[in-house]
Amino acid sequence: MSEIQRPIGVDLFAGAGGMSLGFEQAGFDILAAIEIDPVHCATHEFNFPLSSVLCKSVAELTGEEIRKCSAIGERGIDVVFGGSPCQGFSMIGKRALDDPRNTLVFHFLRIVLELQPKYFVFENVPGLTVGKHQNFLQEIIEEFSKSNYEVEANYSVLNASNFGVPQDRSRLFLLGCQKGLTLPKYPQAFTKPPLSRKSKYIVNSPELVNCPTVWDAIGDLPEIEKFPELLRRDWVWSEYGKPSNYSSILRGLLQLTGDYSYERIFDTRIITSSIRTHHSLESVRRFQQTKPGETEAISHFYKLNSDSVSNTLRAGTASNRGAFTSPRPIHPIVPRCITVREAARLHSYPDWFRFHATKWHGFRQVGNSVPPLLAKAVAKEIAIALGVNPVKPKNRISLASDSLLRFTMSQAADYYAVSAHIIEPRVREAKKVSFV
Repeated sequence: MSEIQRPIGVDLFAGAGGMSLGFEQAGFDILAAIEIDPVHCATHEFNFPLSSVLCKSVAELTGEEIRKCSAIGERGIDVVFGGSPCQGFSMIGKRALDDPRNTLVFHFLRIVLELQPKYFVFENVPGLTVGKHQNFLQEIIEEFSKSNYEVEANYSVLNASNFGVPQDRSRLFLLGCQKGLTLPKYPQAFTKPPLSRKSKYIVNSPELVNCPTVWDAIGDLPEIEKFPELLRRDWVWSEYGKPSNYSSILRGLLQLTGDYSYERIFDTRIITSSIRTHHSLESVRRFQQTKPGETEAISHFYKLNSDSVSNTLRAGTASNRGAFTSPRPIHPIVPRCITVREAARLHSYPDWFRFHATKWHGFRQVGNSVPPLLAKAVAKEIAIALGVNPVKPKNRISLASDSLLRFTMSQAADYYAVSAHIIEPRVREAKKVSFV
């Protein structure tokens, strides 16, 4: 940690660490990160060596354990944040929080109450604000209100493209604090998509500046097709092209405004998270024929438009839900799918931040995460409500061993001393046999 005491944060359902990074950039020390997936835990540990990663389900964890297994100890916690998966919703005569499919939401609430942070941020899908799903959201608000927490009832859906992220991505944020404290405000949009995609959550106001474009994000990256070694590994030594202001920030050439994160030591001559995909000649032909801003008919891959923002980058499914790969966007110029690094640029991750060495895990880690710049905007409002004057740490920190990024699931499970089946394996249905 830095010499000066910074506010303390805890990340639940941490994944690779998008929200951890955003809150760190806003001036918080994230002393504990809880994540059930061992591969994600290893990636988080690589990028956040000062944080304690607890590889465990929140359902099997207590607030006391989080304190004991991290540097928090008995100190007060300023904010707990995270986005728990939720799959079940209210039915007639039944509370959604009693639905077993929503136990993770219940445990988010429980751990907040056990840790007693001054503030909490609950992040989730915008769909919770629509129709009967609002009943579920109202239950969450009521449970917090009964337990000495005040919640901003006028909850808000925020779009990443309004906060400097070149991606049309909307997320719900629910903000709360201990009663007697000042409720945080929602951040105000400061960018708009240069070519507006159809999203009711995008704010188009004349006083907003244009959001960075897809090409602002990835245009300076070297063309991976020139490097055969990227067919077998995810990094290469290379020279970059001329950067935009946005990519200059992600490369560490310019300082991000209001960035109070720890500076990482990394070699700017290396491009990482860029393993190539081998496409068939037929796929290449179809990708070439697809116009920017349209979806290729066979693969259903969306072709990025250089002059606009990206479509929403999605994660696909974990092994227990079929291990399906989500459609990956097509590069706007070259007839291929984008790399994990290009996806990370579109998500506002800096270049020092690395992901699992495989495309499947890497894309899942990007697509599952909250864009750091969106999380930073929310975290800044928490810091303001706390009355904190953020401080930039003077010390630079080294990233952990990159062997963490090459773990298989079983290797990662061994490393964290958990079951290799902590993420339930996919159960394949038996093929039906006809006797006709």
